[in-house]
Amino acid sequence: FLQDYQKLPIDIQTSKLLDSDWARDRRHCSLKWQAAVQSIREKITTAVQDMPESEELRELLSGSYIHYFHCQRIVEILKGTEASSKNIFGRYSSQRMKDWQEILSLYEKDNAYLAELASLLVRSVTYEGPALRRQLAKAKQLQQELSRKELECQSGAADLRERYYCACRQYGITGHDVKRELQALVKDLPSGLGRLGQEAACLEEPIQLYGAFTRFVCDWSGPLLPMLTFAQKRGNATAYEWRTGVAPTVVERAPVEDAPPDTVSEETIDWGDLGGAGADLGITVEDGVDWGISLEPSADEADCGGIDWGEETASPVEIEVLEMGTDCPDGVARGEDALTLLENPQTRSQFINELMELELFLVQRLTEMSEEGDVLAMSQFQQAPPVIQAQTRDKVQAMLSQVRSMLEQLTNLRMQHLFTIQASPRYVERVTELLRQKLKQAEILAAKQRLQEEQREEALAEQARLEPKIDLLAQRTRELQRLIEADISKRYNDRPVNMMGVTV
Repeated sequence: FLQDYQKLPIDIQTSKLLDSDWARDRRHCSLKWQAAVQSIREKITTAVQDMPESEELRELLSGSYIHYFHCQRIVEILKGTEASSKNIFGRYSSQRMKDWQEILSLYEKDNAYLAELASLLVRSVTYEGPALRRQLAKAKQLQQELSRKELECQSGAADLRERYYCACRQYGITGHDVKRELQALVKDLPSGLGRLGQEAACLEEPIQLYGAFTRFVCDWSGPLLPMLTFAQKRGNATAYEWRTGVAPTVVERAPVEDAPPDTVSEETIDWGDLGGAGADLGITVEDGVDWGISLEPSADEADCGGIDWGEETASPVEIEVLEMGTDCPDGVARGEDALTLLENPQTRSQFINELMELELFLVQRLTEMSEEGDVLAMSQFQQAPPVIQAQTRDKVQAMLSQVRSMLEQLTNLRMQHLFTIQASPRYVERVTELLRQKLKQAEILAAKQRLQEEQREEALAEQARLEPKIDLLAQRTRELQRLIEADISKRYNDRPVNMMGVTV
């Protein structure tokens, strides 16, 4: 039975190693061990100041907490280095050896070393280990969050840049220099509108079909699509020619106004060299100076109200009143009259409206031709003009496609912006700033991404710094556990001892 009892392990909860269960009841350690250990630590601090040159000693004293078993190893090393100071009685005369032997004896008194080792183990398991693990988990979590935010910023910046270039494509520019590219588009706008005016010559057949059909069905005798009819013959002529029916001899167009420069502030004004803040400009103002100015009329001026109107014999000013519409000489197109039909907002609106009217007629006609039977069509349009009878669905469809193409070219988003820029050059500034905002937001997100990348690198460096610490702490904790278990086992006839709850 006794042999079986010796084999029973002793399980000790690490958190209760210094508690009343072991320290006081079993009297392994004194209750005042902390004061004794503090005195020992002071002696160790003094003793390490005078140590012989040894690689092993340097490793023992570098960065680790020196405890009782370290002191034992130091004494073993000193026995070799201080052997010359040993007398015939087996004692050492070296002060180094005396100091460390005294430290060992103080440690062994009331088992202070065991209390200190237990304190180190409890602190490592309860405080230092969990704290390092929390820091490591926080660093890893921070890396994950920053990686996610990096991807979000990268995706957001790419989306903003794509929206920027998509908007530039809608304007018909590359986006390298928005302001200049928009101004170049506006300068090229008249030539583009001229080509559209030339395309209007292809509208002769649908215009004739619309006119013939209207006169045949409704007996209509009034004008139809006057603007399209004019443009089909004369192209994108001036508004003056449309209004008067005569081509102008001189066209005076206002110069294309570039977008205004940035607002000039007081700080950007160059006042020139005024000779410093205290410069003498040669102007002096003194009190009591008679400037010869009087607000009261003199006696000679009283009859005339104090105002000299000059000689009475001066000829009166003649003002010529012109009737509206006669301010320009004949044959000279100025102002809105100098603009072409598609540049002038009013005539352009009429042109688009007539195109839409023609489009609706062709759509309706195409629908009717799809629903009509052969017999009914022959009986209904047997007296119709040849231009109506000669039409087929394919021909009407081709006319409709042509009209819709012109409408799309005149009403797409790019053309609307160009017309707005032409009407108000300052609109270029607003469009430029609006587009720049997208790039600025993309740059902000890119800068934020770089900052988060730096923070993630810092968190990664923190992880790299913590992991060796945790490994070293785990190694030291296991060493402390082994030393404490071996020491307690000796006290209980070498019974196995298990420290419970030791995790780092």
